[in-house]
Amino acid sequence: MWWVVGALVVLGLAWGSLFVGSRPVPVGEVWDALFHYRGGFDQEAVRGHRIPRALLAIVVGAALGMAGSLIQRLMRNPLGDPQILGVNAGASLAVAIAIGFLGLTSVWSYVWFAFAGSVVAMVIVYALGTAGHGPTTPVRVTMAGIAITAVFTGAVRGIAFINPDAFDALRVWEVGDLAGRNASVLVAVLPFVVVGGILALGLSRALDAIAMGDDLATAMGVPVPRIRLLTVLAITLLCGAATAAAGPIGFVGLMVPHAVRLLLGVGGWWLTAFSMLGGAALVLVSDVLGRVLVRPDEIPVGIVTAFVGAPVLILLVRRLSVGTR
Repeated sequence: MWWVVGALVVLGLAWGSLFVGSRPVPVGEVWDALFHYRGGFDQEAVRGHRIPRALLAIVVGAALGMAGSLIQRLMRNPLGDPQILGVNAGASLAVAIAIGFLGLTSVWSYVWFAFAGSVVAMVIVYALGTAGHGPTTPVRVTMAGIAITAVFTGAVRGIAFINPDAFDALRVWEVGDLAGRNASVLVAVLPFVVVGGILALGLSRALDAIAMGDDLATAMGVPVPRIRLLTVLAITLLCGAATAAAGPIGFVGLMVPHAVRLLLGVGGWWLTAFSMLGGAALVLVSDVLGRVLVRPDEIPVGIVTAFVGAPVLILLVRRLSVGTR
């Protein structure tokens, strides 16, 4: 029941986003753009920009929501977020190199650099977290992620300092934005999100066991090293694709799994599935608010997610604390 409600909410938000922008589009024009396309400025704006943007918001939000639920269970860290594993920093460094040294300026030209940077960062973090003697622990991987994030962020700042033109282009990308992305960007990242999502859903029950401790999970028959490796792969695909498409949008992966747990009290497969829907809804709402709060300009979605998500998370935490007194 709740799954159907969540899916309908996401579809309703996507439908509503087609009408909103620097130039409002009448209902009739949106309907004709979808089913009776005749051309014209409004219908072209809906087909060429707003539909791909709404679909990309759903894909990016779903990917970040699922990734956040995986990270928090894998790391046994309630503050788990894609930033904690160096994914955003790796993507930012790769984009800074593409802009600063290769002169690439369009989203399509550096989307693959962002994805490659995310993958490289995750590989380095996981290699550092598993190197040396002793078992791999969430603390070791988390510390490796924090260290890599610091190094990569410093490198990005250095490139921006040396090349001011790169800073202007990178400044817009780093806040996280869906504007200017067309269907080609969506097509490029969608396969990675689909594969990562399938892995995420399939690994959910095993991750719940790992969240209770490696020893207990092993006693329950869970192959902990293999599940952890596959989870890192799923996180890399989801976060890398989302960050490559829209930039480092923060707070979605952190807030959405908490909201799902507190409101619905679910775990396992359902936590991942509802985090997917919640992430898509949050990014859609944030994108629409960014278009209507400041006219005719827009506020990037990455800024709005922080303003929308932070109060919601505070209210949810307060509700939980009141309920446990």
